Amino acid sequence: MTSRKWRSRLAGGGPDPVLRSWLTESASLTARCQRACRDFQVRVLGYGKDLPQADEMPRRRLAWVREVVLECDGVPVIFAHSVLSTATRGRLTRWLARLGSRSLGSLLFSYPGFNRGAIEYRRLDARHPLYQRAAALGAAGPCLWARRSLHRLGAQQVLVTEVFLPAIAKLE
Repeated sequence: MTSRKWRSRLAGGGPDPVLRSWLTESASLTARCQRACRDFQVRVLGYGKDLPQADEMPRRRLAWVREVVLECDGVPVIFAHSVLSTATRGRLTRWLARLGSRSLGSLLFSYPGFNRGAIEYRRLDARHPLYQRAAALGAAGPCLWARRSLHRLGAQQVLVTEVFLPAIAKLE
């Protein structure tokens, strides 16, 4: 059965130990991917104003949405979806617009002003829009594991969701 809610911890019967280690990684996934492969790339799939998912913002208003895929040796391993409200302006808005093919994680884990909230977990199935976007990048089973966390910088906050593709299991 696929969970319909984000959870604060991984329940029993969850992912295998390799995937669990990626899901519970407290440091930068970008840095871990860079260590695990010879050629690491961030491919931008889209960036602009869009409606966030229903569970991402209390009021579904247009937000800045950025979607990328992290690739190790040319193979997609993580689909990342980030949402930033357009209601408040600040450094984060400018930085996100200028990231290009750099990972958001490289900014979040290198700038000392960011505060990361708790990590939440969820199994996504084919009914979930983020599953559909991630599955379009490569092979996917009946479900994909995802995690998300809120990163704050002053009055701004960005919600980062990472969906793990099956190829992640081949990385150490």
